[in-house]
Amino acid sequence: MGIKDNSAFRRIFTVTNTLFLALLALSCFLPFWYIFCMSLSSGGAASANLVSFWPKEFTLQSYGEAFSDIKILQSLWVSVQRVFLGTVITMVLTIMAAYPLSMESQQFPGRMVYMLFFVFTMLFSGGLIPSYILINNILKMSDTIWVLVVPGALPVFNVIVLMNFIRQLPKELKEAAYVDGAGYISTMLRIIIPLSLPSLATLTLFCVIGHWNAWFDALIYMHNPKHYPLQTYFQVVSSKVVNIHSLDDVIRMAKVSQRSLTSAYTIICILPILFAFPILQRHIRSGLVVGSIKS
Repeated sequence: MGIKDNSAFRRIFTVTNTLFLALLALSCFLPFWYIFCMSLSSGGAASANLVSFWPKEFTLQSYGEAFSDIKILQSLWVSVQRVFLGTVITMVLTIMAAYPLSMESQQFPGRMVYMLFFVFTMLFSGGLIPSYILINNILKMSDTIWVLVVPGALPVFNVIVLMNFIRQLPKELKEAAYVDGAGYISTMLRIIIPLSLPSLATLTLFCVIGHWNAWFDALIYMHNPKHYPLQTYFQVVSSKVVNIHSLDDVIRMAKVSQRSLTSAYTIICILPILFAFPILQRHIRSGLVVGSIKS
């Protein structure tokens, strides 16, 4: 009797859990679908709140308006540079910091001192004003691509995740490499990095998403709008009201409105991440969960 009750309880739990997760997934998907339908609707329908979960008066005019703006192509190129340079620099520095910190105190006597230094900088910062003075007045990096990638080039969270992942690797592999005459650099390149690919793929995805979605730092440090990345440019455009100066503007606004144009910009910003996520998705679970376990 107890076995049957346990089996019935398991089925009820499975059905309830499946329904709950389905509703949760639907609640996450519907806002994106609504924005997508808004971007494919006419300006009049979007302004009159006639769009629900299906495009109203289907048109691609919003995307035509978005891609006809030469500034969006400039901003897209800035975002591509930021993602590429920022991800490469961050991953190189993360590996170089996490590998020595993963060693035992006998191999790296100052390990705890450096670890406390990293943790302290993660918990406390100098603030926005000192950072602005340092970057703008001292380092002179304003209005350059480096201001978008250098200040946050070494996230401490990434270092901790990768460090714990490396520490759970079999020590016998590293000891065998040392016995065979391999140095620390050779061991890192030939053993540590190949075995840490799941964690590295996870952290790479974090870097890509973080740099792609960042917008506030460019708004502070970029004085020339042509240097804005895509997200910053989108934020500026979405906060402006479309100006109407002539009859042509009135005719154009019948097909595209501020709401439909903002929705089109949103979809354009989301699509690259949607394509990049499935490529690295299978590595996320193993890389993040294993790397988060303290050893």
